[in-house]
Amino acid sequence: MARRCVKLVMTLLVRDEADIIAENISFHLAQGVDHIIATDNLSEDATTGILRDFERSGVLHYIRQTEDDYAQHRWVTHMARLAHSSYGADWVINNDADEFWYPENGDLKKVLAAVPAGCDALTARRVNFAPRAMPPEAGFADVMVWRDCESRNALGQKLPDKVCHRAFGDVVVGPGNHAVMRAGRVVVPHPAPIMILHFPMRSYRQFANKISKGGAALERNRELGPAIVATWRHLYQVYRDGGLPAYWQQCLLTDAMLEERVRDGSLVRDDRLARFFANRKVGAGEAC
Repeated sequence: MARRCVKLVMTLLVRDEADIIAENISFHLAQGVDHIIATDNLSEDATTGILRDFERSGVLHYIRQTEDDYAQHRWVTHMARLAHSSYGADWVINNDADEFWYPENGDLKKVLAAVPAGCDALTARRVNFAPRAMPPEAGFADVMVWRDCESRNALGQKLPDKVCHRAFGDVVVGPGNHAVMRAGRVVVPHPAPIMILHFPMRSYRQFANKISKGGAALERNRELGPAIVATWRHLYQVYRDGGLPAYWQQCLLTDAMLEERVRDGSLVRDDRLARFFANRKVGAGEAC
């Protein structure tokens, strides 16, 4: 008997992501996502217009969120439940604008259709792409083609996986989209044949804007304890101490660093996303 085609909805929580959001949405639609629910939290760049364009095309449900207290887990939970109640989703991916869920084989819909009954959540490993000096008019995917073999956050901790899940009306998405709960219990996830290509640092301007606004919003939050979103709290303190430019330069991948890290095996070339967008430009076709 043929497997039933799953309906896949992706949620996005975004703020000032105009340099990457259109690519993110286009990529995931081509990978089998049927519909997107996007919450726009006080964007001041072109992000809102880009999301509205996708809304007019019929593939996106737009939500404007005007609170400024980084209640990310509540906003994402609302979207995940909406995916179930209003869009009939079978599976939900709760995503960030800088994350690209890349399946090992086939597309995302085929991966999820093969998940056995009884498995309600999947983990996907994340890998960071190193920032490089960006020539004018260059796209991030064309320049950022080197990634960590094992990624760590700004605190030196292993980068945590992200979780996608079957759609439920009572689901609760944890902070950072790293876990989901039902009836007060964590839904135990299974590993998925999916790698998340992560591009958190694309330019200093984008990075500083993210840390300054996100860190200030996080400080206004009275629900999350100090151990939650610890990486952002740390980077926000670096920003307030005036150390963010030096941190950026420390992370920026120079030619000398590239040669050294390739030699010691901590960095590998990965141009899958660049090739994906190059193929679209030459008319290789789109799938959705």
